[in-house]
Amino acid sequence: MEERARAAAEASRAKSGDSDALQQNYVTPGLAGQQISTVGNSRTFAPNIACQKTASMLEVLVQPAGTGDLGKVTIARDTDLDGTVDSTANLPVPVSGICANGIVSCQPGTWNGCSFFRWDVDGGRALKLTSVDMPKLAGCYCLNNSCGTNLAWGNMASVLRDLGGGMIGALTTADPRYGVAEAVIDGPSIRYVGARSTACSANPDLPQTAYRANPATIASDAYAASTSNSVFQALKGSATGTGTALQYRHCSIERRVTVLKPGAEDIINRTSGGYSTIQNGSSFDFLMGSPADNSLAGGSCTLIDFRMTLHVNDPDRIVDARLAEFFADDWAQVRIDGQFIGSGPSAWTSLGLPPGKCELKKTFYAYPNLDLRPYLTAGDHEIWLRVAVAEGGEGFAQVHVDVDNSCKTLEQVVDGCGAIASDPQCKLDSELVDGVQTWIDGVVTGLRPLPQTRILGGPSCPTQLTRDFFLKDRTYRCAVDDIAKPDTSRGAYIIDHSTETMLADRTRQSDGSYATSTRAFSLPDRGSVAACEPVCKTRAAKANSEAAPDGVVGAKQNVPIGYDTFFHACTADNQCPAGPGEEVVSACGCLDDFPEAVVMMQTVRLAGADMVCTGSVQ
Repeated sequence: MEERARAAAEASRAKSGDSDALQQNYVTPGLAGQQISTVGNSRTFAPNIACQKTASMLEVLVQPAGTGDLGKVTIARDTDLDGTVDSTANLPVPVSGICANGIVSCQPGTWNGCSFFRWDVDGGRALKLTSVDMPKLAGCYCLNNSCGTNLAWGNMASVLRDLGGGMIGALTTADPRYGVAEAVIDGPSIRYVGARSTACSANPDLPQTAYRANPATIASDAYAASTSNSVFQALKGSATGTGTALQYRHCSIERRVTVLKPGAEDIINRTSGGYSTIQNGSSFDFLMGSPADNSLAGGSCTLIDFRMTLHVNDPDRIVDARLAEFFADDWAQVRIDGQFIGSGPSAWTSLGLPPGKCELKKTFYAYPNLDLRPYLTAGDHEIWLRVAVAEGGEGFAQVHVDVDNSCKTLEQVVDGCGAIASDPQCKLDSELVDGVQTWIDGVVTGLRPLPQTRILGGPSCPTQLTRDFFLKDRTYRCAVDDIAKPDTSRGAYIIDHSTETMLADRTRQSDGSYATSTRAFSLPDRGSVAACEPVCKTRAAKANSEAAPDGVVGAKQNVPIGYDTFFHACTADNQCPAGPGEEVVSACGCLDDFPEAVVMMQTVRLAGADMVCTGSVQ
């Protein structure tokens, strides 16, 4: 049995062990409608995986000139994939360099007077060359005599693959219904097998090919198709489809915004005492006392109190609050909530009579401009004016308040999903953020809503608010624990108590008790395997013919010769199958070139990074 298994594995590796084998045995004949044999070569069959197919969709023939340029490039096509070549054309310019998506044409044998062309397709789906700037081309290299000798002939296979690959890229971009595989390189020509594999329609604008331009729509289209399929929905909701009993829970995360515009009197107002309130827009002047001349009568020294209560609703909207002015004939002191804040004409801090002669025979004026905001917290506050009068006199106090009664927003994110999200048995199944589907069936769609701008508050108080989201509508899929789960205790016991030579077991008896047992056992000899697949490392010299807008790379180097490195799987007799022109760098063995690979990748990464220029010499 083991020998049969090994033989089957070897036969399978021979058919599909690498990309070349896969292409030769399956891809090329499959697209061309040719015969494919089974792994054991016992049967053959001709697959029909495309509506139209041809073994010569595109054939490119090149003829290098004495200058090293490709003096003649002939392109033959089977445009309708009926198996017959129906279009032949020659490039109008010589090819001095090849790019991944175009060509470079210079004065023959030189890199002077170069023109750059990109492969495109015209309205009739025929190949054409479009003149572009070099930065619009990629992976360019030189092949004429200005950068080496005999480069085209010496590297004909790679030249043909690169040249034909650019043409194929333009054709399949214009009509993605085509499937293409490289079939044959024969001397100076390359022939591609082609097939129309997605649909039999003559119209290239098909829903299937639209995903090439917008892959993100695949998830939403698949979801739409699944929701309309009754069989799919039945399987999805079944115990087999879910693997467990599920419960779907719906919740939302909502950004609630309230726009507030209170009236000035809703921020602070006089509820009692005082004799006048003067309002000017968002400013108040609260007046108290008896300011008319000699409106107060006293004896030798009479104390007269005036009290005014201010109610504060929103202290955060009080911009400024000041004891603007007070005066008296003869003495006055001002308190707020019983706390002394000012007096005159000189210091008078006690609640008793003034500390001097009561009759002063004049009126004093004070403008303290004292900040009252620390006192005006939310609630009621009493302003107390005490006046000491001898014979006749007057007293007055003024409190000035500025408030902010502009539109303001009160914002709150109400998370109704917190408890569900914290449950380890629940997983997010779907999410709709401001109308954009970000999750479907537990999979991220890759879509995200743009920041939303909304106008709130109505005509009286329009307020523009921009936020990342306003409403997240979620559905969670939660596992239900009330179903019976399989008993895995016996398996756990066997794993925990067995050794390499002894098998331990525990079984449940009819009376509910457990019986344990042990017995010897051994695994069959599995043989030995090699520590690795032996590989060897080789290299072959190559001209540094890569091209950039500034010219050919090799022309900027002291030694314009580099090396291509190759790794080969060794033969059964541990020999390195080096290719033509290759020299062995490392003989067959378990090679580990990971550090070198890291250095090479880091070099490429840093070479492509932005360079930062500073104002000083570094």
